[in-house]
Amino acid sequence: MENLHGKFDSIIFDLDGTLWDSTETISQAWQVALSQADYMKNEVMTRERVRSITGMTYDKIFEKLFPHLETHQRAEVQRLCSIAELDILGKQGGKLYPKLSDTLNYLGQKYKLYIVSNCQNGYIELFLDLNNMHQHFLAHQCYGTKGNPKADNIRDIVNDHQLKAPVYIGDTMGDYNAAQEAGVPFIFASYGFGVVEEGQVATINFFEELKEIL
Repeated sequence: MENLHGKFDSIIFDLDGTLWDSTETISQAWQVALSQADYMKNEVMTRERVRSITGMTYDKIFEKLFPHLETHQRAEVQRLCSIAELDILGKQGGKLYPKLSDTLNYLGQKYKLYIVSNCQNGYIELFLDLNNMHQHFLAHQCYGTKGNPKADNIRDIVNDHQLKAPVYIGDTMGDYNAAQEAGVPFIFASYGFGVVEEGQVATINFFEELKEIL
C-alpha cells in the first residue's frame, strides 16, 4: 500500500467510473433518444456500449458509436441523447461507489477537492445536486464548458485555484494521459472502466482506500 500522506494539497477527481457509475441509466436514456430518430430505430444501446466510451469527450463518443451516420444525423443523435441523458439521469440517478460521501468528508478536511470530467455541460451539476455533494467540492470543469480536452481543464483548475501539489484520480488510460500532459501525478481507480498498467503513483481497488493512502 502506497503512503502518500502530506504529498498533495489538493485532489482532482474524474467523475464516471471514479465517483459513480451511471452507465445503466445513460444506456436507458440514450435508447429513448435513439427511438426519436427514424434512422436509428433498430439501434440497441447497451450498458456495455456506454462503458466502452466512458471517459471520451462528448463529441468523440458519438463519432465512435455511430461512424456510419451523416454529420447532420450524428449531430441530431448527440443532441437527442444529451437532452434525454440529463432528463432521465435527473430522475433515476447513477450508482455511487461505496462509502463515497464518508470518504469525501474525510478527504475534505485535509485537501481541496475538485472534479474534472469529459462530460457535457450540466452533468457534473446534476451529480452534485442529486447526491447533495456540493459541500465537498470547491469547483469543477468539464468538456462541455469550453470544448477543451481534459488536460487543459485540469490545468485550468490548477491555475485558477493556485494549487501547488495536486493529484488526479481517474479510471482510464485517457485520464492518465490527461494528467501526464497537465503535469499532475495520477492515482488509478481500478474498480472503474479502464486499465492503467504503469505510471500511476498509486492504485486503489475501492474508493474508501483513499483514506489509507492519503
